[in-house]
Amino acid sequence: MAKEFSRGARVAEQIKRELAELIRLEVKDPRVGFISLTDVELTPDYAHAKVFFTSMKGEEGLDEILIGLRRASGFLRRELGRRVRIHTTPELHFVYDRSVEHGSYMSVLIDQVVTADRAQRGDEEPGEEELKA
Repeated sequence: MAKEFSRGARVAEQIKRELAELIRLEVKDPRVGFISLTDVELTPDYAHAKVFFTSMKGEEGLDEILIGLRRASGFLRRELGRRVRIHTTPELHFVYDRSVEHGSYMSVLIDQVVTADRAQRGDEEPGEEELKA
C-alpha cells in the first residue's frame, strides 16, 4: 500500500506554497499579477516541476502571462532553492490549467438541464427527493 502523503507530494506542496508567495510578493511583472497556482507535479528526481496555474481573466492574455512567467522563472528557481531544502532545485515549466473553467462550464450545463427538466415536469419547487440529496 502506498503512503498517503509521499515525500514527493509534500515537496510539491511546499514548492507550490513558496512559488505562490514569491509570485504574489516578489515578481514585479504586471503580466503575472492575477494568477493562482493550482498544482505542482515533480519528476521523481526533482529535476523538473510542472506548475499549473489559472488566471482570473481566463484565457485572455494567456500568452503574455506565460511570457512573464518564463521570464521570471530564473528568479523564481533561485529563490525557491533558498527556501526549499532539496538536493536539486527543479526547472520550472508553467502550464495553464483549464480544469477550473471546464468545471464551471459543466456546472452551467447541469444547471440548464435541471431547469429544463423542471420546466418539462411543471415543477416550481424542488421535490422531496431533491431536498434529501
